[in-house]
Amino acid sequence: MSDLILQQLETGPMANYVYVIGSRRTRECLLIDPAWDIDGLLAHLDREGLTLKGALATHYHPDHIGGRIFGLDIEGLPALMTRRPVPVHVNKHEADGVAQVTGLSRTDLVTHEGGDTIELGDVTIRLMHTPGHTPGSQCFYVERGGPEQAVVSGDTLFIGACGRVDLPGGDPKALYESLTQKLAALPAGTVLYPGHNYAERPTSTIGDQMQTNQFMRMRSFDDWKRLMGVGRMGG
Repeated sequence: MSDLILQQLETGPMANYVYVIGSRRTRECLLIDPAWDIDGLLAHLDREGLTLKGALATHYHPDHIGGRIFGLDIEGLPALMTRRPVPVHVNKHEADGVAQVTGLSRTDLVTHEGGDTIELGDVTIRLMHTPGHTPGSQCFYVERGGPEQAVVSGDTLFIGACGRVDLPGGDPKALYESLTQKLAALPAGTVLYPGHNYAERPTSTIGDQMQTNQFMRMRSFDDWKRLMGVGRMGG
């Protein structure tokens, strides 16, 4: 049996996914994008017998890490830090945004380069810098120690869609390259775990998205830019 624990939890009125990633052997875990219901998330970890060792942030938008957006006050990392203080792992290009949105101190944040890894038992998590939705957006590629691989994509890639680029910090060319060069280079069987429940199913694969997701299939940036005005991007 794989050592990997990977749980997908839907929470909040914006259909966010929070992820629990951990080791069966050590019972240590991380929370990816903890927001909306911190007490509920921590109670879930306690029921599972898991020890929280840190938080991973895909990007700085409040629906993923806490803060105020669209008239909503969303609890997230600040509430987590008052209940169970842990290191918060962010891409180095996202640290200022995370600190500004959440009010956390920079000393609460562990900054990373793309390609850094975090180990939990026999589970290796590779942090992929995938800018475009925000400057420091990152995805988490999980090496399970077997033939199956997984990637938690935040708002960079959805099932059948991708993150928007019309918010502050959005960069169409960077997102195009993140999708068509970085994520597209992952093994076809990699299971895709997106940041929101925007599709008729909770997961897909990179291979399936390469076949069905137009944002992954475009080989011309000019064509891709025109496509960005069509369909649901979300995030």
